[in-house]
Amino acid sequence: MKIPAALIGARVECTAFDHQVRLSLGALGPDEGYRLGAELVLETPFLFRDAAGEWYELDPGTGVNLAPVLALFGQSVIAVDVREHGALVIDFDDGAGLWIGPDPQFESWHLTGYGVDSIMVGPGGEDDWER
Repeated sequence: MKIPAALIGARVECTAFDHQVRLSLGALGPDEGYRLGAELVLETPFLFRDAAGEWYELDPGTGVNLAPVLALFGQSVIAVDVREHGALVIDFDDGAGLWIGPDPQFESWHLTGYGVDSIMVGPGGEDDWER
């Protein structure tokens, strides 16, 4: 699978919460049309670092506890990496960040949309990441 480098420069255009955390990401191309319109869905517990550097352990489906993630609205992705077994690491321009590792029993995250290769990290994680 390919590391989703196309996310670099994408901006968080929407955040949504239910039993999942959803980030809608968009980026304009050189002709002002969209080069990327993607959705990142987090389905299992994850770590969130706010702009001040404070870490939060968050779990989708916990309502108001997910409020720190709202600060990502309007932020741009400056770095993205997929580490061992599909752990996703994203850094944002204000210093915030996300880390979501593989879950032994459930799908932990997936990415779909225009301008990115669809990725799903299933139970136990995934190997064979291309750089």
